[in-house]
Amino acid sequence: MNLVSPRATKSSTAARAIWLSILLVSHAFAQTTLSPDASAPNFALPGVDGKIHKLTDYASAKVLAIAFLCNHCTESQLYEARLQKLADDYRNKGVALIAIAADNPAAVPTEDLAYTDVGDSLADIKERAASQHLTFPYLYDGDTQATAHLYGVTLAPQIFVFDQTRKLRYQGRIDDSFNQSQVKTSYVKDAIDALLTGTPVATASIPPTCCTLHSNATVAATKLEKSKQEAEPVTITLAGVEELKKLRANDAGKMLLVNFYATWCGPCVSEFPEIVATARMYRSRGLQLTTVSSNEPAEQADVLKFLQKMHASPTTNLLFATTDTYALQAAFDPNMGAGVPFTVLIAPNGDILYQEVGALDMMKLRRAILANLPEDKDHQGSNAYWAQ
Repeated sequence: MNLVSPRATKSSTAARAIWLSILLVSHAFAQTTLSPDASAPNFALPGVDGKIHKLTDYASAKVLAIAFLCNHCTESQLYEARLQKLADDYRNKGVALIAIAADNPAAVPTEDLAYTDVGDSLADIKERAASQHLTFPYLYDGDTQATAHLYGVTLAPQIFVFDQTRKLRYQGRIDDSFNQSQVKTSYVKDAIDALLTGTPVATASIPPTCCTLHSNATVAATKLEKSKQEAEPVTITLAGVEELKKLRANDAGKMLLVNFYATWCGPCVSEFPEIVATARMYRSRGLQLTTVSSNEPAEQADVLKFLQKMHASPTTNLLFATTDTYALQAAFDPNMGAGVPFTVLIAPNGDILYQEVGALDMMKLRRAILANLPEDKDHQGSNAYWAQ
């Protein structure tokens, strides 16, 4: 059984190597998938609607389709709309479709978050369901992964189709292409149509090839990765008019996120950890973050302590070199004003991709980043998904 997806994100970090080693050696999450004609295992899982969902809740459905998804996985993202359409098209025909998120959020390495706006917690799948207008039941199994174990799921997306007696009639891929425009065969749709007309399902299984779910066995490696990140050195540099003009010009050839803040500013301090987390999520794809403190130069030691507390190592950290706040902010942008927080996302050509005066909408910022980062061959369709 494939334990590592050929499309999985590569990493050279020690934590990533340990994570892979644990995954391959432990086999803790590599159970045999359900056999043909197997009965649907029971479950009782919380949903994004705040309710506990059980298998028996769907007893009246003529056909039950259960899709295992993963928030941070590009392939799962690309199938969300297709699953929603499937649910809409077949709802009045007696077909129930539910999705289960089974990735353990505490086990996901930072680099695997480079193609997502949120992680894999219950709160995160609530955010995803709301942003993508998913109306089918979306359930959470990430903490224990007990249901995924029962179904033998190690990869996502992966779907199971059961008949009215809840016997398994199809499992595996949803269709034959991650690229919706290239789909020629919809395995799930064909299986459902066959069951509704009382004919045999032609294909009982198509092995999924997608993202490997992160199991409880890899939590320790992810904690080690986090501890290494938090131990990275944090520095701060004084910046004057010329440095701020150069910063705005963004001549580094990469997407640049700039956050102006002050340690005495409540909203600045509240959002700062998520800004640093955002920098960590996307730095492997080339995003650069520069923080600019509008504190006075004499407060440099205190600002550095703040940055160290926030583990602001994946960033370039600047501090105003003079007390002339207005002149320094005007050097960066004459229309900026003097208020903080002020956050701007700048394209490699200097265009403004996103700008916010005041508290950030972190999801809007991350989606703007994702829509504009360079797309790579292993994640085709990601940019289009986030640009919608």
